[in-house]
Amino acid sequence: MNNNQLNPEGPLEMSKQWSSRSRFQDFSDDDRSNRYSFSDIGRTDESSSSHMLDETQLSWMLEPKSMKKKPVIDFGCVSCNRKCFWWSIGILGASVIIIGLSLVIWTFTPKKHSTPPTVDNYTVALSKALTFLDLQKSGALRSGANTTSWRGSSALLDGQAILNSTAAINLAGGFYDAGDNIKFSFTGAYAMTLLSWSVIEYKAKFQAAAELDHVKNLIKWGTDYLLKTFNSSSVDEIVCQVGMGGGKIPNDHHCWERPEDLDYFNDTRRLGIQVPSGSDLAGEMAAALSAASIVFKDQPLYALKLLTSAEALYAFAKKRPSRYVDSDSLPVSERVFYNSTSFDDEIIWASSWLYFATGNATYLDDATISAIDNSNQAGANAFGAFDWDSKLAGAQLLLTRLRMLQGPGYPYEQALRQYNNETNLVVCAYIPQFEIFHRTKGGLVLINPNATQHLPAAVNAAFLAALYADYLKAADVPAIECGPDMFSPDVLRDFSRSQVDYVLGKNPLNMSYLVGYSDKFPLQPHHRAASFPSDGKRYSCREGWKWRDRDSPNPHVLVGAMVGGPDNYDRFNDTRSSSDQNEPTLAGNAGLVGALVALAAATTGVSKSLDTNFIFAAIPSHMTPPAQSGAP
Repeated sequence: MNNNQLNPEGPLEMSKQWSSRSRFQDFSDDDRSNRYSFSDIGRTDESSSSHMLDETQLSWMLEPKSMKKKPVIDFGCVSCNRKCFWWSIGILGASVIIIGLSLVIWTFTPKKHSTPPTVDNYTVALSKALTFLDLQKSGALRSGANTTSWRGSSALLDGQAILNSTAAINLAGGFYDAGDNIKFSFTGAYAMTLLSWSVIEYKAKFQAAAELDHVKNLIKWGTDYLLKTFNSSSVDEIVCQVGMGGGKIPNDHHCWERPEDLDYFNDTRRLGIQVPSGSDLAGEMAAALSAASIVFKDQPLYALKLLTSAEALYAFAKKRPSRYVDSDSLPVSERVFYNSTSFDDEIIWASSWLYFATGNATYLDDATISAIDNSNQAGANAFGAFDWDSKLAGAQLLLTRLRMLQGPGYPYEQALRQYNNETNLVVCAYIPQFEIFHRTKGGLVLINPNATQHLPAAVNAAFLAALYADYLKAADVPAIECGPDMFSPDVLRDFSRSQVDYVLGKNPLNMSYLVGYSDKFPLQPHHRAASFPSDGKRYSCREGWKWRDRDSPNPHVLVGAMVGGPDNYDRFNDTRSSSDQNEPTLAGNAGLVGALVALAAATTGVSKSLDTNFIFAAIPSHMTPPAQSGAP
């Protein structure tokens, strides 16, 4: 059979058919050579009379097949289209160039990412305010963090002599009250209560600012000292003071010397003074220890010690209702210092904190049973004031928190509503447009225009206002009602900022009243320890007068000290002799710490501002109302 019989259409048509199939099948060159060899296409049967091809047809058949060569590059195990290959090479080259330029830019550009995130001004000021408390420490100072070269151990013999007693008590430790070298239990306890309250509410902010351990160490330094001032197993007397501020010379206010030299020049001015009564003193100390017990819940044994001691002090306060300054055991010369107005506010303050620390409804009964008598409009406490003397505004805010965020209900609702309403009145009065309180032209609120120092009351008001604003937001209350007007909680924070900003330098003098903050601050704070040079010499009582009286900056910067501040007309006298305006206090700085941490920005990485539930840890979720008298 010849080729024509196999393929009647002839070789030309077969070639066309093959060409047509090749357009639909993607064979490689090797495949084509295997399936269709050139000899097969031109083979004829020699024994038959084959169809003779003319020269044109033969030349066409003999001409190599002209096919478009695919742009393929064979790498052996992998083949790739040429166009794709060159695109890949181009992209790879561009990537190398981009990466190289990026490395060059990274190498020679300042590494902004290597610096810590920007810290807001309030957080910076907070760290400094805590530093001042370190500088106020008395007792044996251990080397390590939060110490300074110009402060050392001091007053290690405190308590070796007790007024009207032969028994010695170890009273080393605690904090000096101000620019003098006296330790007062009343104001020292108040300062510890404020610090604990700040930590309870804003623990996460302290942690974000890397100050949580620092502030807890400061609180423990204070509470360890308070525990030394009474016998918790049977409280019959309390040490209210170490050091004589007045009376027979030499006394502390007459002398000017380093704390570190007190033991060297030992005399009667380091006497410890005990009192057998004082509901204000015992109540404030009970508040301090119970609030601290909440802070130290992570140390159960220490927290229990604080709490049992607080309950013993509270029982003492109720058993002998009186002011400690009325005790015959307190020398007349010392009664002018921190002369408390009343003790009712300390009772409600202490019972409130004990309720939060224990969950015992008996303490809540005490805090609410005399609500009408404990009105901030009754006259016993200055309206809107919250300080070492008047605790009512703080206690009412604390119990308002309980009503808003837990709501114990009957039988406490009526009293708690009263406290809530009075808290509203106070914070509304802080808002400038109501003109309830006088203000300086520079914007400083004057809670008490007759006070010798205005900044402590202003920062305390700032703390309460910011705290209440956070309570409102936590309770999803969108506005506060002030008479016919409604105000956002942000208005309260604006007030708080205005007062703290005034302290930090936004005032007519552009003066920061926080020492060591900004470029302009007081250079001569009224402070004994900071006024002496580090010259290795000891200066006795009167030898130190030359450092007191010289008109030049203190040799040591009293970092973080908030001085008393300007007068009613924004004027300030930066001289060491001006104790009213230029002396810092332990209690004043504690209030400033609270205001600063409340205002510290969320940029510190804190997801929420307020720790809503920590303070309620000891309180049962569903309270059982106490049995009524006559009930079965």
